[in-house]
Amino acid sequence: MVKINHNFLNISLLIVCTLISLFLFQNLLNIDEKYQLFLSETLIENKVKSIIQNKEKWEWLSYILVLTLLLIKIFTISLIIQIGTFLFGIDLKFKKIINFVVKAEFVFVIVAFIKLIWLYLKSDYSYLDAIYFYPLSILNIVGHEDLSSWFIYPLQTFNVFEIIYWFVLAYFLAKQINKPTDVGFKIIASSYGSSLLLWMVVIMFFTLNAN
Repeated sequence: MVKINHNFLNISLLIVCTLISLFLFQNLLNIDEKYQLFLSETLIENKVKSIIQNKEKWEWLSYILVLTLLLIKIFTISLIIQIGTFLFGIDLKFKKIINFVVKAEFVFVIVAFIKLIWLYLKSDYSYLDAIYFYPLSILNIVGHEDLSSWFIYPLQTFNVFEIIYWFVLAYFLAKQINKPTDVGFKIIASSYGSSLLLWMVVIMFFTLNAN
C-alpha cells in the first residue's frame, strides 16, 4: 500500500483551492472591466487599452506569483513559529509545524470565497472596492474612500478571520506539544504576532514613502 504524504496532500489541496478562488475572482467578477473603468478616469483611451492588453497577455504570471508568495508565506510563518517554540524551550520538528500552518491557511481560503460570493451578489462595486474589501475587517467599517493609503493594509489585517487564524495555529501547536491551548496561543502571539506587527509597520513605512 502506498503511504500518503499528508503534507503534500494538504499543500496540493491548498494550492488547488487558491488557484480556483483566483480564477473565479478574475473571471466571474469581470475584474478587467472594473479595472478598465478605473483607469479611464485618469488615462486616455489608447493608454487604457494598452494596459489592459498587457495585463491579459501576462495574466498567467499572476497565478505563479500568488503560489510563490503562498509558499514563501507558509515557510516564513513556520520558521517564525519554530523560533518561537525554541525560545520557549520546546523542540518541535519543522515538518510538523509546516503541516499545521498549511491547515491553518485554509482559513484564508474561506475568506477568499466569502469575498467572491459577497462581491458577486453585490454587483455594483468599483475596482477599488473589489481590491480593498476584506470580510469582517475594520477597513470595511471605516471605509477606504477618505483613508490614507498607508492605513489600508493594517486595517485590512485587523479582521475576525485573522483572529481565528491565530487560534487555529495555537490549537494545532498546543496539540503537537501536548500543552494547553493558552500555551500555544502565547507562543503564536509572541512569535507570529510580533512578526506580523513588524511586517505591518514595514508595509506602512514603504507605502507612506511611496506616496
